[in-house]
Amino acid sequence: MATENLASVSSAVETLVQSSNTLFILLGAIMVLAMHAGFAFLEVGTVRHKNQVNALVKILTDFGISTIAYFFVGYQIAYGIDFFVGATELVESNGYELVKFFFLLTFAAAIPAIVSGGVAERAKFYPMLIASSLIVALVYPFFEGIIWNSNSVLGFNFQGWLEANFGAAFHDFAGSVVVHGVGGWIGFAAIIVLGSRKGRYRDGRVVAFAPSNIPFLALGAWILAVGWFGFNVMSAQTMDGISGLVAVNSIMAMVGGIIAAMVVGKKDPGFIHNGPLAGLVAVCAGSDVMHPMGSLIVGAIAGGLFVFTFTYVQNKLPKFDDVLGVWPLHGLSGLWGGIAAGIFGQEELGGMGGVSFMSQLIGSLAGIAVAVIGGFLIYGIIDKIVGIRLDEESEYNGADLSIHKIGANSED
Repeated sequence: MATENLASVSSAVETLVQSSNTLFILLGAIMVLAMHAGFAFLEVGTVRHKNQVNALVKILTDFGISTIAYFFVGYQIAYGIDFFVGATELVESNGYELVKFFFLLTFAAAIPAIVSGGVAERAKFYPMLIASSLIVALVYPFFEGIIWNSNSVLGFNFQGWLEANFGAAFHDFAGSVVVHGVGGWIGFAAIIVLGSRKGRYRDGRVVAFAPSNIPFLALGAWILAVGWFGFNVMSAQTMDGISGLVAVNSIMAMVGGIIAAMVVGKKDPGFIHNGPLAGLVAVCAGSDVMHPMGSLIVGAIAGGLFVFTFTYVQNKLPKFDDVLGVWPLHGLSGLWGGIAAGIFGQEELGGMGGVSFMSQLIGSLAGIAVAVIGGFLIYGIIDKIVGIRLDEESEYNGADLSIHKIGANSED
């Protein structure tokens, strides 16, 4: 009798743990899903008024096509798991594996959302949607599987090689490189393939296109910042892995980015609202191993790096027209974050240890290589076949009227 009672209690405890883990990661998935509204409003507030509808539609439709691509192809490439089984099998462990897919999907779908901000105002609709599906089905899960799946179906053990040669595997807790770095550098390739907006540069000098709506821009930044705590903290994926260190490191990096962007950006509201995002991008990789003081420094460097690089690129590289600054915000800050984890994660600098600078450097550069090569291949091929750039008249009239036949307001 006592044995039966013990077994019953053990089963109840196991069920409680499974259901708690399922709820935990579900809440994280919902928070990261909400971040896509942040991507949308950040872009809506930054682009010119005649492209606001297009910004909103792109983020939502990209998410839809990304879900299909990741469900049927990308998730299997990254983790060797498919869903071609009965629902009775899918609901085992309270459906934890299904919700885990949902959580990781929101990460994967962030890649097209990142790219969208860089190529705003001059891209065709369906060709870019096709590109998004291929990115999420093939390019992103290729690197995701190498880094986050130790039993990668890709047939080689990159992480094991790093550990054997440099003492530790590449550490990217919440995706500084896997998500943001890859997204930013794919955006880098897309921006170059598309070219700059018409009228953006005259006689080698930049023509300022002011943000259309600072309140929307600020709203987008706030939504992203709040959702980021689901992005980072819930990357533990189970209740027993949750750590307050991740939360505090995230807030410190966010604050570091704000302050640096305020100082370097001279109180410009666009910079101030992107600064915290740069800090949060950078802290993702080492948020579970760095000391809060180290995270403050990492975030501050990322915020300053974003402002400086965005300003330099806009004024000195006339053909590289990055509307929202996604390359410095996600690409460079993500690269810095991956490397920074190997510096500030060291015990000598107050970190938890277990990281290697060389592994972080090599892993970060590998992510960039995958992103740049994959980005140029996909956008370049689609551009050659069907073209991804709006014609000059459509671009002049704006993507809202040219593509969607309606403006953001009734008088448009």
